[in-house]
Amino acid sequence: MPIPKTRIMYIENKSEGLDGPARIGRVTFSKSGRSVHYDGRTFSKVGSGYKYNHVADDNGDHFWISGPRKDGADRLHNSSIPVEIDADVEAEYWRDIRGRG
Repeated sequence: MPIPKTRIMYIENKSEGLDGPARIGRVTFSKSGRSVHYDGRTFSKVGSGYKYNHVADDNGDHFWISGPRKDGADRLHNSSIPVEIDADVEAEYWRDIRGRG
């Protein structure tokens, strides 16, 4: 059985507005690439959405999920809300994506 493809991604909850809680974490992709699995949840890709590109299968919340930017400016709008980085990807994120370390 092939190992599922994983990648460090930016995950922002857009269900309550344009500036929601956000994380950097490792996701797993479905075989088709149409859904993403993160933290025990599944997010399905949507064809079009206003400021979101995935919907949580469990409750319909809207999320923006994308590759993290090298400059760290992942949010669409400037915000004072910090982006959390999962501990299991923190060193890899700073070394391989941000080029520090």
